[in-house]
Amino acid sequence: MELVTTRLKLRRAVPNDLEAMHEILSNRAAMRFWSTAPHRDLEQTRAWLAAMIAEEPPLSDDFLIEHQGRVIGKAGAWRVPEIGFILHPDYWGQGFAGEAVGAAIAHVFARYDVDTITAEADPRNDPSVRLLKRLGFVETGYAAATYEIEGEVSDSVYLALARPT
Repeated sequence: MELVTTRLKLRRAVPNDLEAMHEILSNRAAMRFWSTAPHRDLEQTRAWLAAMIAEEPPLSDDFLIEHQGRVIGKAGAWRVPEIGFILHPDYWGQGFAGEAVGAAIAHVFARYDVDTITAEADPRNDPSVRLLKRLGFVETGYAAATYEIEGEVSDSVYLALARPT
Protein backbone atom coordinates (compact mmCIF):
# COMPACT_ATOMS: atom_id res chain seq x y z
CA MET A 1 0.00 0.00 0.00
CA GLU A 2 1.20 3.50 -0.82
CA LEU A 3 -0.01 6.99 -0.04
CA VAL A 4 1.08 9.67 -2.50
CA THR A 5 1.14 13.42 -1.84
CA THR A 6 2.39 16.28 -3.94
CA ARG A 7 6.04 15.70 -3.00
CA LEU A 8 6.10 12.45 -1.04
CA LYS A 9 5.41 8.77 -1.25
CA LEU A 10 4.47 6.95 1.95
CA ARG A 11 5.02 3.22 1.65
CA ARG A 12 5.47 0.11 3.74
CA ALA A 13 8.93 -0.62 5.09
CA VAL A 14 11.06 -3.39 3.60
CA PRO A 15 14.33 -4.92 4.87
CA ASN A 16 16.37 -2.91 2.33
CA ASP A 17 15.39 0.26 4.22
CA LEU A 18 17.86 -0.62 6.97
CA GLU A 19 20.63 1.85 6.07
CA ALA A 20 18.25 4.76 5.48
CA MET A 21 16.38 4.21 8.73
CA HIS A 22 19.61 3.74 10.66
CA GLU A 23 20.78 7.12 9.35
CA ILE A 24 17.66 8.64 10.95
CA LEU A 25 17.38 6.53 14.11
CA SER A 26 21.07 6.94 15.00
CA ASN A 27 20.95 10.72 14.51
CA ARG A 28 21.04 12.55 17.87
CA ALA A 29 19.09 15.55 16.57
CA ALA A 30 16.35 13.39 15.03
CA MET A 31 16.06 11.30 18.20
CA ARG A 32 16.23 14.23 20.65
CA PHE A 33 12.56 13.93 21.63
CA TRP A 34 11.95 10.30 20.62
CA SER A 35 10.95 7.64 23.15
CA THR A 36 14.30 5.84 22.91
CA ALA A 37 17.95 6.81 22.71
CA PRO A 38 19.63 7.04 19.30
CA HIS A 39 20.35 3.61 17.87
CA ARG A 40 23.88 2.43 18.64
CA ASP A 41 24.34 0.08 15.71
CA LEU A 42 22.74 -1.47 12.65
CA GLU A 43 21.56 -4.48 14.64
CA GLN A 44 19.37 -2.28 16.84
CA THR A 45 17.86 -0.64 13.77
CA ARG A 46 17.47 -4.04 12.09
CA ALA A 47 15.38 -5.24 15.07
CA TRP A 48 13.34 -2.02 15.05
CA LEU A 49 12.72 -2.32 11.29
CA ALA A 50 11.81 -6.02 11.55
CA ALA A 51 9.24 -5.18 14.24
CA MET A 52 7.80 -2.38 12.08
CA ILE A 53 7.49 -4.74 9.10
CA ALA A 54 5.94 -7.51 11.23
CA GLU A 55 3.28 -5.24 12.73
CA GLU A 56 0.43 -5.09 10.25
CA PRO A 57 -3.01 -3.50 10.11
CA PRO A 58 -5.23 -3.24 11.99
CA LEU A 59 -2.83 -3.09 14.97
CA SER A 60 -0.27 -0.89 13.22
CA ASP A 61 -0.52 1.12 10.00
CA ASP A 62 2.85 2.79 9.60
CA PHE A 63 4.70 4.11 6.55
CA LEU A 64 8.16 5.20 5.55
CA ILE A 65 8.36 8.60 3.90
CA GLU A 66 10.17 8.91 0.56
CA HIS A 67 11.15 12.16 -1.13
CA GLN A 68 12.67 11.90 -4.61
CA GLY A 69 13.35 8.20 -4.03
CA ARG A 70 15.12 8.65 -0.68
CA VAL A 71 13.69 7.51 2.67
CA ILE A 72 13.57 10.61 4.87
CA GLY A 73 11.46 9.40 7.80
CA LYS A 74 8.35 7.59 8.95
CA ALA A 75 4.79 8.58 9.69
CA GLY A 76 1.63 6.72 10.52
CA ALA A 77 -0.29 4.90 13.17
CA TRP A 78 2.37 2.93 15.01
CA ARG A 79 -0.55 1.68 17.15
CA VAL A 80 -3.95 2.51 15.68
CA PRO A 81 -5.25 5.13 16.50
CA GLU A 82 -2.02 6.72 17.83
CA ILE A 83 0.17 8.37 15.21
CA GLY A 84 3.83 9.16 15.32
CA PHE A 85 6.42 10.62 12.99
CA ILE A 86 10.14 11.28 12.64
CA LEU A 87 12.15 12.93 9.88
CA HIS A 88 15.84 13.21 9.16
CA PRO A 89 16.96 16.71 10.24
CA ASP A 90 18.06 17.54 6.67
CA TYR A 91 14.35 17.65 5.81
CA TRP A 92 13.05 19.71 8.73
CA GLY A 93 11.39 23.05 8.08
CA GLN A 94 10.26 22.24 4.54
CA GLY A 95 6.69 21.14 5.22
CA PHE A 96 7.40 17.43 4.71
CA ALA A 97 6.22 16.39 8.18
CA GLY A 98 2.89 18.17 7.78
CA GLU A 99 2.40 16.68 4.32
CA ALA A 100 3.21 13.15 5.50
CA VAL A 101 1.26 13.29 8.77
CA GLY A 102 -1.72 14.85 6.97
CA ALA A 103 -1.75 11.91 4.54
CA ALA A 104 -1.45 9.43 7.40
CA ILE A 105 -4.35 11.05 9.25
CA ALA A 106 -6.59 10.95 6.17
CA HIS A 107 -5.65 7.28 5.67
CA VAL A 108 -6.43 6.29 9.27
CA PHE A 109 -9.83 8.00 9.23
CA ALA A 110 -10.66 6.45 5.83
CA ARG A 111 -9.58 2.93 6.79
CA TYR A 112 -10.61 2.58 10.44
CA ASP A 113 -13.77 3.13 12.40
CA VAL A 114 -12.14 5.43 14.94
CA ASP A 115 -13.63 8.65 16.23
CA THR A 116 -10.31 10.10 17.36
CA ILE A 117 -6.64 9.90 16.39
CA THR A 118 -4.20 10.45 19.22
CA ALA A 119 -0.59 11.55 19.53
CA GLU A 120 1.98 11.95 22.27
CA ALA A 121 4.86 14.41 22.20
CA ASP A 122 7.57 15.75 24.43
CA PRO A 123 6.28 19.26 25.26
CA ARG A 124 9.78 20.64 24.62
CA ASN A 125 9.45 19.53 20.99
CA ASP A 126 7.72 22.74 20.00
CA PRO A 127 7.85 22.18 16.21
CA SER A 128 6.08 18.81 16.50
CA VAL A 129 3.48 20.09 18.96
CA ARG A 130 2.82 23.11 16.72
CA LEU A 131 2.48 20.84 13.68
CA LEU A 132 -0.05 18.62 15.42
CA LYS A 133 -2.07 21.65 16.52
CA ARG A 134 -1.95 23.07 12.97
CA LEU A 135 -3.42 19.76 11.80
CA GLY A 136 -6.30 20.20 14.26
CA PHE A 137 -5.09 18.27 17.31
CA VAL A 138 -5.98 19.61 20.75
CA GLU A 139 -4.21 18.92 24.01
CA THR A 140 -6.02 16.40 26.18
CA GLY A 141 -3.51 15.78 28.95
CA TYR A 142 -0.04 16.11 30.37
CA ALA A 143 2.11 13.73 32.36
CA ALA A 144 5.40 14.39 34.09
CA ALA A 145 8.44 12.13 33.94
CA THR A 146 7.07 9.65 31.41
CA TYR A 147 10.46 8.76 29.89
CA GLU A 148 14.02 8.61 31.06
CA ILE A 149 16.43 8.42 28.14
CA GLU A 150 20.16 8.40 28.82
CA GLY A 151 19.59 9.96 32.25
CA GLU A 152 17.31 12.74 30.97
CA VAL A 153 13.73 12.77 32.23
CA SER A 154 11.04 13.87 29.78
CA ASP A 155 7.38 14.75 30.14
CA SER A 156 4.56 13.96 27.70
CA VAL A 157 1.75 16.03 26.26
CA TYR A 158 -1.20 14.07 24.87
CA LEU A 159 -3.21 15.31 21.92
CA ALA A 160 -6.30 14.17 20.03
CA LEU A 161 -7.92 14.88 16.68
CA ALA A 162 -11.63 14.19 16.28
CA ARG A 163 -12.92 12.63 13.08
CA PRO A 164 -14.20 15.38 10.78
CA THR A 165 -17.97 15.52 10.58
